[in-house]
Amino acid sequence: MAGAEILTIDIGGTKVGWAFADAEHLCVGESQSMKTLARAGGADVARRIRDMVVDACANRSLLGIGIASAGVVDPATGAIVSATNTMPGWAGTRLGEMLSQATGLPVHVINDVHAHGLGEAVMGAGKGATSVVSMALGTGIGGALIRDGQIDFGDHFLSGHYGHIHHHLAEGMPCSCGRTGHIEAIASGHGITNWYNSRRGAADPEVANGKELQDLAESGNELARAVFNESAYATGESLATLANCIDPSVIVLSGSMTRSGEEWWQNVYAGFVARAMDPVATVPIKLGELGSAAPLYGAAINFMRKEV
Repeated sequence: MAGAEILTIDIGGTKVGWAFADAEHLCVGESQSMKTLARAGGADVARRIRDMVVDACANRSLLGIGIASAGVVDPATGAIVSATNTMPGWAGTRLGEMLSQATGLPVHVINDVHAHGLGEAVMGAGKGATSVVSMALGTGIGGALIRDGQIDFGDHFLSGHYGHIHHHLAEGMPCSCGRTGHIEAIASGHGITNWYNSRRGAADPEVANGKELQDLAESGNELARAVFNESAYATGESLATLANCIDPSVIVLSGSMTRSGEEWWQNVYAGFVARAMDPVATVPIKLGELGSAAPLYGAAINFMRKEV
């Protein structure tokens, strides 16, 4: 298998990234990307991905294609079972079948956050741990449970949707899944922005995203700082809920919200310690090590396990 390669792809709501991975050493090369243009709809996104894949595979000898995709994925068929309104019409896309027919190659698809967690558990911050709770806090919130190096998919492929844990501070706040009251609605980049805007007074400027809110908090705006701190504390409480139920070896956090500064991290730890039962109160909470490459690694690892 020396010199053999896999095309590994990460399909997110904002961008589609891809790279070639060395199958023997599971080393992912330099990645390329394009905008997802999710609002154009699932059919358009699928068509553009197919065209990209056909072009990427041309004049290249590959073992196959490993994919990490947004949405609830059936890992046996590579079909998108369901998806949020972030990408209209993505649900029902027979992604694995479509790309296999277009290239003649084996294709294995898993959820993008499952892939992210698998990458971190096997190659990153969770390496060597028996069980890893991985939570990605970005535009939304997703996660994975990796036990003995294997993804727990759940009976409906829904395992790891940690952003949809109830939190009382999120009561009445809309979540991307269509419900209200979920931690994602106040602790994701999109959620914390909406939460601040819903609470602001006449003296508080409107913000468009989490980065603008962070800048506002750092400039001394009291509401922006309070929203960040309360959101982080609530995140810690939700992590404690997971630890109390799952009893993991380690918790790994990734995504844009983890770059919110030291005060954010302090409040995450405080919320966790306040709600975690004594046996899990010392479970380490680590920052992910692989960054945006984590799902590419996870997709490659999953592909190789299916093909060996």
